[in-house]
Amino acid sequence: MFRGPLHFNDSSRTRPHVSHVLHRIVASHPPVAAEGRGLTIRLADGREILDASGGAAVACIGHGNERVARAIALQAGRLAYVHTGFFSCEAAELLADLLVGHEPGGLARAFFVSSGSEAMESALKLARQYHLERGESERVHYVSRRQGYHGNSFGSLAASGNLARRRPYEDVLPRNFSRVSPCFAYHGQLPDESDAAYVARLAAELEAEFERVGPQRVIAFVAETVVGATTGCVAAVPGYFRAVREVCDRHGVLLVLDEVMCGMGRTGTTHAWEQEGIAPDIQVIAKGMGGGYVPIGAVLASRRVIESLQGGSGILAHGHTYQAHPVACAGALEVQRIIAEEGLVERSAQRGAYLRAALVRQFGDHPYVGDIRGRGLFQALEFVRDKARRTPFDPSVKLHERVKAAGLACGVGTYPIGGTVDGVAGDHTILAPPYNVTEDEIDRIVERVALAVERALP
Repeated sequence: MFRGPLHFNDSSRTRPHVSHVLHRIVASHPPVAAEGRGLTIRLADGREILDASGGAAVACIGHGNERVARAIALQAGRLAYVHTGFFSCEAAELLADLLVGHEPGGLARAFFVSSGSEAMESALKLARQYHLERGESERVHYVSRRQGYHGNSFGSLAASGNLARRRPYEDVLPRNFSRVSPCFAYHGQLPDESDAAYVARLAAELEAEFERVGPQRVIAFVAETVVGATTGCVAAVPGYFRAVREVCDRHGVLLVLDEVMCGMGRTGTTHAWEQEGIAPDIQVIAKGMGGGYVPIGAVLASRRVIESLQGGSGILAHGHTYQAHPVACAGALEVQRIIAEEGLVERSAQRGAYLRAALVRQFGDHPYVGDIRGRGLFQALEFVRDKARRTPFDPSVKLHERVKAAGLACGVGTYPIGGTVDGVAGDHTILAPPYNVTEDEIDRIVERVALAVERALP
């Protein structure tokens, strides 16, 4: 599988005695990943880990694809960088043609940046400019949902409902954001409430929030089509996004869908919104776009949004130094070509069904697994102390952290998060393997996850 050692500090088997990297946990020394091939990451100490979550649902075609590596190297050698105030580049033009040349759902232009957070920040600004170009300068407010996540920059974090990530910055975040309830049936739908009644209740809550703010002051409603890390692969009940679309349209509010984690084939269709019977005015994508080979994200804007700019100032009042970076665009273009040529979106749907069935067989009767949910190769397990009452473990147990540690010890990497229910309590873990994962690899993943869960439970 692996071609040979990658030398790290004069040895592929060791790491520096002192790390000068500012890690997420400041005092930690995380294991060094030396090489990746397919589903497997080899650590510098020789251990091998099945990357069952693609990091954070990123590695959609697996690790070590030589075709993508060649495309990146070729572009770097030919043209590494130009400033978009002066030039475009072939890679960006071709990538935009591939993504929106056929105008899916009316999306007509692509704006390329370096991350999902940058993409969401750009989308928020584009939505504001749309209304300014139409003479609606009084629109200054955004509405999003609790228990959602949209990025770590100030604007995108202000839109987010992830309490843990917001908490240190709460007093300095922009105040022109408010949140409504998520469509989270496992915890939010009443016992005798039908899907239609639940949708009607949530739509009425959104309408009421628009009225509270003043509908003429609302810029956009922002939501993840399938909620990712914060609650763990939560898809809306049928009809929810059609109802949301109607509320937005009634008040001239833009619908911004965040598919940074759930988009680009992850849920079994290129765009998760295709399964909802609606399309957004603005869409944000990132992780599955470049598959982890390059840092890249994008805003996809509808024709009507673009026409407002063309008919007004004619200028996009926003930009980044590294937007539409040639090397990043070339890498993402090759990833997307591979996905198309190998039918990997369809494979995601098929292998997703296999993964879901395997998880149900393994965990369906597990006393501490309350819910198995998701779409395509985007599945999650939610852990509960009391399955009948759907009661989470006490946050002090930090079960999600125990699952992560036990998983690595068992040779499998998943994406566990705490605060599933309300930002404080609740634990889940996400499985998001590459679209070209095999059934045998899925079986191995589920077997190791089962072992990790048993070891992690208190």
